[in-house]
Amino acid sequence: MTKRICMMVTGILFICICVGSFRLSGFGVDAFTCMNLGISGYIGMTFGTWQLIANTFILAIVFFTVRRCIGAGTIINMVCVGYGADLICWLFQDVWHVQMTLPLRILAMIVGCLCAGLGVALYMVADMGIAPYDSVAPIIEKMTKGRLPFQYARITGDVTAILIGVAFRLIAGNDLWMIIGIGTLCSACLNGPLIQFFKTHVAEPILK
Repeated sequence: MTKRICMMVTGILFICICVGSFRLSGFGVDAFTCMNLGISGYIGMTFGTWQLIANTFILAIVFFTVRRCIGAGTIINMVCVGYGADLICWLFQDVWHVQMTLPLRILAMIVGCLCAGLGVALYMVADMGIAPYDSVAPIIEKMTKGRLPFQYARITGDVTAILIGVAFRLIAGNDLWMIIGIGTLCSACLNGPLIQFFKTHVAEPILK
């Protein structure tokens, strides 16, 4: 149990770093963050608060579909990731005044992609509950009766989230390139395969 708890907490920490890194890179954010930044900017709410609301809404759907995905990790993820990412951005931008040069932006994007895959893999294998959004792929997989495997179900959910974020950003008349870019596309296309890779080669061997 101690090992599972450590994996769950470490996974959520990696997700905080992932979201913060994507936002700092300026190359676009991951799919779920893209959707939440688009909506929160439209309604004039802080990112962390809106992400908590969005997670609560998705959690209600998860409860009636893949209830096995709900656990302590679900609640910790819901509360901590949005505010954790806000904290990382505040430290880099307002406290340390880090100048995000092009090499640093590229590095932040790569760190974001890798931390996303590793973080989700760790707390999924820990099996102590996963983030509501990360339950979307299993829901799609279940609805298609396995005809759409996890990695492709994840890509489907990510692309849908990106389209929602872009739509709200355009309606609000805000700068689109702050939320979507090459980093967003990399995240949408690579998250599923990276999660599957880290589950097989890192998370599951650690648990065993």
